[in-house]
Amino acid sequence: MLLSEAAEARGGSATGPWGTTWLLLCFMLVNFADKAVLGLAGPDIMREFGISRQEFGMAQAAFFALFSVSALAVSALTRKVRTPLLLLAMALLWSAAQLPMVWAAAGFGTLVATRILLGAAEGPAAPVAVHHLHGWFGQRDRSLPTAVLMVGAAAGVAVAAPALSAVISAWGWRWAFGAVGLVGLVWALVWRRYGSEGPLAPPVGAVRDPAVAATEVPLRRILLSGTFLTASAGSFAAYWLMSSKLTWLPDYLETVLGWDAHRVGLMVGAGAIANGVVLLVHGLVAQRAARRGRPGLLPAGAGAGVLLLLSAAAVTVFATADADWLRVPMMFGPMALALVMMTVGQTACARITPPSQRGVVLGAVVCVFALGGVLAPLVLGGIVDAAATTAQGYENGWLVTAALLATAGAATTLSLRPERDARRLGVPETPPVGVPMAH
Repeated sequence: MLLSEAAEARGGSATGPWGTTWLLLCFMLVNFADKAVLGLAGPDIMREFGISRQEFGMAQAAFFALFSVSALAVSALTRKVRTPLLLLAMALLWSAAQLPMVWAAAGFGTLVATRILLGAAEGPAAPVAVHHLHGWFGQRDRSLPTAVLMVGAAAGVAVAAPALSAVISAWGWRWAFGAVGLVGLVWALVWRRYGSEGPLAPPVGAVRDPAVAATEVPLRRILLSGTFLTASAGSFAAYWLMSSKLTWLPDYLETVLGWDAHRVGLMVGAGAIANGVVLLVHGLVAQRAARRGRPGLLPAGAGAGVLLLLSAAAVTVFATADADWLRVPMMFGPMALALVMMTVGQTACARITPPSQRGVVLGAVVCVFALGGVLAPLVLGGIVDAAATTAQGYENGWLVTAALLATAGAATTLSLRPERDARRLGVPETPPVGVPMAH
């Protein structure tokens, strides 16, 4: 009854479940626009600063220097600090990190420093946003809103790619950073007015409440479960692919395929829209299946592993095909199948975790998979620079990515079982809003 009693104490909200979902969708949109700006401006930055691809990869990797640590630390604060305040603070820090690059005096050192600050501010974004969102929805209703939230990643790129490419063409790459910084400030103002917690949000300071503490599970048991380990591994592979595409796809399309900047921006944006469609369709199908309560063709969780395997095959075709008519379609859906793991991994780990510990566990998932964001830019940049030709280097890099996806996909297919692990850990299903939890 604890969560339903907390809900009654909090009262109503000006936004409601889906109003909050749309606000957090915009939050994630700005989050991934912040990430995409460096990749889109990459060719201009490398020319102006006279740096190699590996050095540019180092600047991108700097974004993740504190990303994992921050994700874990700030997610732990969800037990003591209200999530609306944490989300507001993150958005303000994003803007503070982007705006210095507008000044002409800002050089490569400033770029690296601001990317470190931006990564520290954005590391907790996904786990805190998902934790906040799950305070509005019961377990069987979470798949679709979580997918909508993850669409912010795709939509951020879809909106940012053509828009920021236009900004770069008109005013130079520095104002691309300024634009996303200003948009972040606008979101913060709106959130300050309308952001609020949901009725299923666990009370802050619950660790000091003996009744709530009695429902908790030792974190060691959750973190060593097959569901947590494979959700983290699968999400690591999916994030590796996403980070690789954000950092290197514009340069690959421009330098290897010979496309101009305008076409690159349109293609990256169109591919991102296709990514969003994949996530939404999966969310609709998964939520419908959860509400029916009927088992699917595969055990719960195994389907995400199959999608990782299909994405690995698509990346392989993308890397080795000689013709655009075969290569380009891989960007519009097949490669995006891996991103479904980002939704499945979050909801699976939420299923095996008591609400009062959910923020910490989701932060731990991000702490693990964000390492893909650190390694992918460096590894692929090094592979490309070490190859005899740029084209050969990119082919080698994409094939390494495909192998990683295939390995994670096989492990996830075999071991991601949230319902089984939830029963083993003794974690009951969170009911819909308005339905009391059992004593």
